[in-house]
Amino acid sequence: MSSVKPIRARAERQHRPGGHYHGGVSDDRHVLDGIFEEHGAVTAATREQLLPDIARLAADISAALDAGGKLLVFGNGGSAADAQHFAAELLGRFRRARPGLPAMALTANSSTITAIANDFSYDDVFARQVEALCDPRDVVVGISTGGVAVSVARGLQMARQRGARTWALTGGSGGVVADAAESGLQVPSSVTARIQEMHITIIHAVSELIDRHAAGEA
Repeated sequence: MSSVKPIRARAERQHRPGGHYHGGVSDDRHVLDGIFEEHGAVTAATREQLLPDIARLAADISAALDAGGKLLVFGNGGSAADAQHFAAELLGRFRRARPGLPAMALTANSSTITAIANDFSYDDVFARQVEALCDPRDVVVGISTGGVAVSVARGLQMARQRGARTWALTGGSGGVVADAAESGLQVPSSVTARIQEMHITIIHAVSELIDRHAAGEA
């Protein structure tokens, strides 16, 4: 006899409507409440402190695209995923039908990244690409939750040498990544998960403003 139904029945007995778990860890609800409360507090602080700079980042990218430039964006780990997400929102679409916009995540080519890391140093994986691909019309965004990623800082430093506008998307103290960029958005939190959540919200907010500009609504 198949074991699927008994397993499903046990799961249904443990999970009741309203989010209460019976027979599981008793403090789950307390932990989850704490996560959402912390998320709400960081969201409110980010809104209070960073809204003007979020708009300025969107304006810088829109101006660069109008001038024939592009967005270059990069980060490590979860920030690499955020970089690819950011580029995809512009290359594809966010909410509006409009032409594709030139954006490139420097995290997506595994052959390039591993070749540079192997032949030079991992710290050079973004700087080497920026050196080859960046021109003064571009905007370059480096993403690092804690701001301590040397590879991201070096990529931003190279972008400045190339004459591009540079932005750091960080949290915590901002670290060497914030220091390497001309401008930055520093999420007011030291918790990596909350910083990442705000980074994706910022990316969506910037994408919304760029979308409006590209569609002629701004």
